[in-house]
Amino acid sequence: MKKVALLITVVSFLFSCETKQNNEPKPSSHLESMKWTGKVNDSLIEGSSYLSVYSQIYSTTEHKTHDLTATVSIRNTNRTDTIYINSADYFNTKGDLIRHYIKQPIFIKPMQTIEIVIDENDIEGGTGANFIFDWSVKKLTNAPYFEAVMISTSGQQGLSFTTKGVDLN
Repeated sequence: MKKVALLITVVSFLFSCETKQNNEPKPSSHLESMKWTGKVNDSLIEGSSYLSVYSQIYSTTEHKTHDLTATVSIRNTNRTDTIYINSADYFNTKGDLIRHYIKQPIFIKPMQTIEIVIDENDIEGGTGANFIFDWSVKKLTNAPYFEAVMISTSGQQGLSFTTKGVDLN
């Protein structure tokens, strides 16, 4: 009987343990499949863009926050030209680099959209998280369009809003 009680205690303990969240981005097949392995044309124009993203927002007071899921959308608005995203770096409220989502150039086909999702339980970015994107395009080609949608639901209540990227050049 003692062995059964011990076994139940051990099993209960194992199921109640929380695993620590790994803050490295989850492998994303759509980003992996878009890595650019060719030579990048030196006649491309380079640029940088900033996008604010909220992992949390304040509610009622500065001491109460709501966690949010953020979907970062990277869009190629060109009908015929491919664009290249050279890096996507995610920073927290204090300006500390949290992670690199894109470490080597990827390509985005004409009219294609790719996304990065920051899970609701990933609150490392805080209330002032942001991205810096470095990108390259052909001359006379539209720059990438960056947008984020933040959302949270609880019971019958929902909250959502968007932010748009700005060119840093």
